[in-house]
Amino acid sequence: MSDAPKKEHIKVITNNRRARYDYHVESRVECGIQLTGTEVKSLREGSAQMSDAYAVEQHGELYLMNLQITQYKPAGPLQNHLPKRQRKLLLHRREIDKLFEQQQKSGYALIPLSLYFKDGRCKVELGVCKGKAGVDKRNSIAERDARREMDRALKR
Repeated sequence: MSDAPKKEHIKVITNNRRARYDYHVESRVECGIQLTGTEVKSLREGSAQMSDAYAVEQHGELYLMNLQITQYKPAGPLQNHLPKRQRKLLLHRREIDKLFEQQQKSGYALIPLSLYFKDGRCKVELGVCKGKAGVDKRNSIAERDARREMDRALKR
């Protein structure tokens, strides 16, 4: 019976690589997501796509839009879920207010960055992001290529 801290078991389902290319991530927050049983089973198989996903505030709640979770094949057509339905994000009121306040700034959006299981529960990493201009995207590509070249040179 040790007092050692528990290790977190994290299984990443999907990352939103497009968001890191199109946006500057200002801050991040981890939140839960309200799912149905067939959605959870489908996610355990690793079938989700979040390249066009974003979060919006409706009636004081945050909802994730355009997250595509493919239907769970063994469930059949009557018990399955809609692949692109809106899903409620689970946050405390003050966290929702803080995120909504940050989003109200000009050019900011709430974008999901990754979807993962943490100790058996599905979580979403949500980022407050500002859109990049075309020049910024080219600079990001140039920096990435320069880093890659330096790594290759160091290996030799």
